[in-house]
Amino acid sequence: MSNINEKCLEVFPGWLRTMDEDVQVLLHVLEGQEVGGEARRFLTGGINYLFKSLDLIPDGIDDIGYLDDAFVLRMAARSTIEGEIGAVPPDLMGKLGRLANDTEILQEFLGADIFSRLDKYTRDLRKGAARGRTVDEILENKDVFRQFKAEVEGFVKEYRSPGFSKDEKNLVKLKAFFEAKLPK
Repeated sequence: MSNINEKCLEVFPGWLRTMDEDVQVLLHVLEGQEVGGEARRFLTGGINYLFKSLDLIPDGIDDIGYLDDAFVLRMAARSTIEGEIGAVPPDLMGKLGRLANDTEILQEFLGADIFSRLDKYTRDLRKGAARGRTVDEILENKDVFRQFKAEVEGFVKEYRSPGFSKDEKNLVKLKAFFEAKLPK
């Protein structure tokens, strides 16, 4: 087993366990008034991904169904930090930075081509929609934002970390989904 596979088998279950907390971090950063426009779109697109009916990996697939969501949240954090983020309280910035730094593992695991495609895909989420609402509608309409926030809080409250067996076959399946589903 390669070192990166061993590392992923240790790290990915933790990402699933903390996904509810990670979503809350992104939402708290998003709610900050100092956060710049493009950074807000990256955050909103990443969070809104949770509600896409056709995501990269269907949520019901054992072991790996929520890992695409965990990956997208980290990619959104990375894009946010790279953008004009503005002033974010130090504790939130530290948490956002931790999520962004996790993308180094993703890059090593996925390889340059798939990682680049994932980066483009997640950046493009700022132009997308889920549940009939676009990122711009969420950010520009206070009622839509309140509904979005309530749904995010509902997700956080109801989320239960799925199991993840530390089987290398899960990593093969995971990479195969990304290879097949990410636009080239």
